[in-house]
Amino acid sequence: MATKTYEFERWAVQQISSARERIGNELSKVIIGQQDVIEHLLIAVLSGGHCLITGAPGLAKTLLVKTLAELFNLKFQRIQFTPDLMPADITGTEILQQTTEGRKMVFVEGPIFANMILADEINRTPPKTQAALLEAMQEHHVTTAGVCYTLAEPFFVFATQNPIEMEGTYPLPEAQLDRFMFNVWVDYLPEDEEVDVVRQTTAKEPEPLQQIFTGEDLIRFHQVVMKVPVAEDVVRYAVRIAAASRPGPDNSRNFINEWVTWGAGLRASQYMVLGGKARALLNGKTHVSFEDIRALALPVLRHRILINYRAEAEGVVIEDLVDRLLKSVKESQGK
Repeated sequence: MATKTYEFERWAVQQISSARERIGNELSKVIIGQQDVIEHLLIAVLSGGHCLITGAPGLAKTLLVKTLAELFNLKFQRIQFTPDLMPADITGTEILQQTTEGRKMVFVEGPIFANMILADEINRTPPKTQAALLEAMQEHHVTTAGVCYTLAEPFFVFATQNPIEMEGTYPLPEAQLDRFMFNVWVDYLPEDEEVDVVRQTTAKEPEPLQQIFTGEDLIRFHQVVMKVPVAEDVVRYAVRIAAASRPGPDNSRNFINEWVTWGAGLRASQYMVLGGKARALLNGKTHVSFEDIRALALPVLRHRILINYRAEAEGVVIEDLVDRLLKSVKESQGK
């Protein structure tokens, strides 16, 4: 049994390290550019984490998530979040039905019962409905009428949102934001890539996608990712980055105390390390480096650091703040 386990882990490491090119080739049939976005979504999938995708309408956020689900042969459900959406529209509800045993209440599953959920424009619905995802994202089950229903594995929530300054949006509560592994920003493409998109989408039907892995493969990959070794110095580095983002009398970084209302919690360092493991495997490495932590600091911290009005008045953006934060935190205390 131990030999078989070792052989699978070795196979899984090889498969994960080669997955970037294979998945990239398939995604290129329908998605042009956005390489950083694709890498972060792959890391989230391999780590078993949820992902928040932020960007203006029309940037292929929905298409990208749907394509990923198809590549991994996952049951996919898209939920369009609107101001009148209710929690039962997501989780499901009990209805009265005629059965062989007479009339009785029967639970009808909602769209949450899938492997990959696309919560489209999640910040278009009020917080009460947004909160319906909290239990599912954290516990991987939902409770209705006092009965707990377990969700199928693997289970991911990929939520898209429009920039919060757009009309008709509701900022997500901090408790829900913290459950997303990454906040990935999708920006407009360079001109040449945008020309390619227009040419490709107006000329012919896209080529059919080839399934690369299955949901069962992903579950096993999650186990392999968890086993990737991490040096204590690297773990401490991730913890110090998260701690350095929190304002307070013990923080010697004046720019954090001046510009930040609330810093990152424990999940930030956990996700930097876990994501670093998946990123290492994607790059053909079997250990996590300081560079892996730095590369994932922005998508992990982007939605966990709350800047104040002074920062906004001075034109400070979260990307610049995280960059300055990384420059202020040393890789080891002795340096």
